Amino acid sequence: MRMLPSFGLEGKKVIVTGAGRGIGRALAAGFAEAGADIALVVRTKEQLDETAGFVRAAGREALVLPADIRKPEEVRDAVAAALAWAGRIDVLVNNAGMNIRSKAVDVTEEEWETIMQTNLKSAFLFSQSVGKAMIEHGAGGRIVNVSSVAGHVALRTGVVYAATKAAMIQMTKTLALEWGPFGINVNAIGPWYFKTPLTEKLLADPEYVGAILARTPLGRVGELPELVGLAVFLASDAGSYVNGQTLFVDGGMTIYGF
Repeated sequence: MRMLPSFGLEGKKVIVTGAGRGIGRALAAGFAEAGADIALVVRTKEQLDETAGFVRAAGREALVLPADIRKPEEVRDAVAAALAWAGRIDVLVNNAGMNIRSKAVDVTEEEWETIMQTNLKSAFLFSQSVGKAMIEHGAGGRIVNVSSVAGHVALRTGVVYAATKAAMIQMTKTLALEWGPFGINVNAIGPWYFKTPLTEKLLADPEYVGAILARTPLGRVGELPELVGLAVFLASDAGSYVNGQTLFVDGGMTIYGF
């Protein structure tokens, strides 16, 4: 009797948003190494072309889809293009996100709208379009949302970012409840600090890093492969009975509950 399920993604068709750099690029490359073909979505085509190179180097196909993820019509067009290319979508990874580290009293309406639309609205729009396609196709699917520890515990700055990531956790639960009967698993991952272009300046500050490590039982920041492994697990047969969960990849940071 075989007990070890497959962690592979051979032949799966995947959409990754925010795939131009950092976590999104690592997820796209990792999914390709696991055997998936990837539709790459981001606003900057040059970044997508570079990520596509990593996917193709793994022997998989890549579709470059520049789109403003905050606009419903561009999201629908991107999903339609991915469906025309692949015939179906097996996995959606909602990774696109950004932050403006303003104190709460200084947050502008423009900052609020930009962060909300980029982090939360885009994830819902893609989930809505892809979820509908998965239901119509009838073969189920997987949605993996990239949330954050900031959606679970309070950090010093970034109140709008935290609000979007907390909402994403709740959205994950609700979509898992609504779409589970269709064989669609919806889960989220919650990273702490990883080495990416977005965190590069922060992690160059020894005092800041010291504060981070003081709250991290493993005593170090994360490496991207440690995040990719969990995402692949959730998208693979190995994660087939995991639904509606947010799994924190944080070196133990959320143990403290602060």
